[in-house]
Amino acid sequence: MAESGSFTRAGRRLNLSQSAVSRQISALEESLKISLFHRHARGLVLTEQGEELYAVVQDVADRLSLALARINESREQPEGPLKITTTVTFGSAWLTARLNQFHLKYPEISVSLILTDTADLDLSSRQADMAIRFQPQTQPNLVQRRLMKIRYHLFASKDYLKRHGVPLQPEDLDRHELIVYGEDVPQPMKNMNWILDLGARHKRKPALRVNSVYGIYRAVRSGLGIAALPYYLSDESPELVEVLPEVEGPTSEAYIVYPEELRHSKRIAVLRDFLIQQAEEDPRALR
Repeated sequence: MAESGSFTRAGRRLNLSQSAVSRQISALEESLKISLFHRHARGLVLTEQGEELYAVVQDVADRLSLALARINESREQPEGPLKITTTVTFGSAWLTARLNQFHLKYPEISVSLILTDTADLDLSSRQADMAIRFQPQTQPNLVQRRLMKIRYHLFASKDYLKRHGVPLQPEDLDRHELIVYGEDVPQPMKNMNWILDLGARHKRKPALRVNSVYGIYRAVRSGLGIAALPYYLSDESPELVEVLPEVEGPTSEAYIVYPEELRHSKRIAVLRDFLIQQAEEDPRALR
């Protein structure tokens, strides 16, 4: 109820009728002699007492989930649910392309992949079991393992280069359409828009700013202009051509991160080792 915001939506999730859910909540409120929800035309909002009860119940549910996971870990074959979170771009391109091999090797592990660019999920509260992140983590209750180093290079579509010509030196970028990361949002790494300064003889005005690396990739594929991309995206399209290949852009580090309490989890261990092996076998990943 607290997450659904209405009896109707809660009923759908629980496979119960709206009236059945309403009766159960009313019975609970009557037994506790408190109101758990404020009723509004737009939905339900927890009262102060309701928030306190919800926090306790959520904590119990998290502890139960952890206990069941530990029981499952005692079995010889790793099994059970495993939630992984990372960025939309890295998850859609590099990670999903490798999960088929993981599934074939560990079919009893049920993987849920949560991709988001807007906010990091809280691993300490078990919003996810493992994350792949691109900044070092400073929380003391998290385990961190380096996965790989990712370097950005400049790319354009064959169609764009046919229409606008191929830049032969960094100064030539002054005359080209450039696609960069949005400036009003947190950037995935430092100096993300280095293409604006590379060999510049005057201030460059980009043709497009977009707050998504995948969005930049799609714009490059469409023929809009030149942009910096990681190899795992450029390899997705044979239509992309590396521009100024002698120029090496900045790098970002990718880390595998998981809660300290899952340090001895077999599911975490096999996925961690699998991903590290995949990175070591990837000829384009920097070590």
